[in-house]
Amino acid sequence: MKRFLMIACMAGLGQLPMMADNEVPEVMKESDVVIDEPEVGIESSEFEPAGTPGEGFLTAIVNRTTGHAMESQTDNPFLPLPYGRTLTDFVTPPKVGAYFIGKYGYTDRKGLHGGDAFSQRLIRAYVDGTILLDFKYRVQVQINNNSFHMKDYFLEWAHWKELAIKVGQYKRAFLFENPYNPWDVGFGDYSQITKKLAGMGDYNGEPAATGGRDQGIQLQGDLFPDRRDGHRYLHYQLQMMNGQGINTSDANHKRDFLGTLQVQPIKDLFIGVFGWTGNYTQNGVTVDRNRWAASVKYEHRGWSARAEYAHSTGHKISDYNSYDGSFRGTGRADGWYATVGVPVTDWLKIYAKYDAYRDQGTWASNRTMYCLVPNIQLHKNLLFQVQGNFVHDRYVADHNYLECWAEMYVRF
Repeated sequence: MKRFLMIACMAGLGQLPMMADNEVPEVMKESDVVIDEPEVGIESSEFEPAGTPGEGFLTAIVNRTTGHAMESQTDNPFLPLPYGRTLTDFVTPPKVGAYFIGKYGYTDRKGLHGGDAFSQRLIRAYVDGTILLDFKYRVQVQINNNSFHMKDYFLEWAHWKELAIKVGQYKRAFLFENPYNPWDVGFGDYSQITKKLAGMGDYNGEPAATGGRDQGIQLQGDLFPDRRDGHRYLHYQLQMMNGQGINTSDANHKRDFLGTLQVQPIKDLFIGVFGWTGNYTQNGVTVDRNRWAASVKYEHRGWSARAEYAHSTGHKISDYNSYDGSFRGTGRADGWYATVGVPVTDWLKIYAKYDAYRDQGTWASNRTMYCLVPNIQLHKNLLFQVQGNFVHDRYVADHNYLECWAEMYVRF
């Protein structure tokens, strides 16, 4: 029965019409097809994935209209900047974008009655731009059902590639996958260690809405450009954060410190190490958060490969025993994943992933997922995913069960 369900999740893929590479419909010639150039994002580092998936068909009209209206406000960037409170030039038109993700989920796990069925995963809207050439800003908000909250807000001074300073609310510098926007992850959700150990429903009890983000200040830069193709060999990030997640102030007068060093020995191959030390406070209880990770990824001509390992020491809030002030559990957690994405056609890319997480750092607490998902992107602004998961979970009575997710992504 389980084998039948997994096959059924993928069966819809075979119903899609296949087209040979050299076959062009009579109603549309190759010269008639408009393909957008890659969008230049606000990210100031080639090591930093795009924080948003860009503009859609509706927001593109808004952006072009705003751009035409502001053409007269853009002066020669090579002239000295005349700073002053009355200055209105030297700004780029704000770029806006928005998208939503809808989901259908099924599971044969006992006691869950088939899963969540239809749900709204998220709706996001964002705006970014630059002021005085060097100051980059972004605001991003999110809606989950009836919950509205601020996701990102920051200002980054990025005059030099070697040193940029960012202040506000944004992604933590921990794991390669954490800063990916949902369109680029390749799966219907982030990996288990990204969720549990980077702050998306954190292991220690931090809310899922945090989304791997915090408030603070960051220094980052790209060093040592290659003379042939210009790629930078070394990237660094240093962060001092509140440690409490998004949309909340500091709770314990302490700070979290995060950092990463990443090398790019050849273009598109990234190897990184990450470190994080700090703590988290909830309901008067404070737990430590000391973590490290090692990662590698390769993204080239549509091919994707990514593998990461992360380790954490520090208890959960729920481990605390208020009677004697002690903590239950081992105070350790770790996990790893490996994923590969294979481009098949211009509209089809298939991802596979092995994803393991150990909630107590032991095999008895292990949860492993084997995932297969075709990404069917018929248009820049339209993506479908059908994901099949085989799950082995030591924490539940029915150790082995299946999940099937179907998701739609629409950028507008």
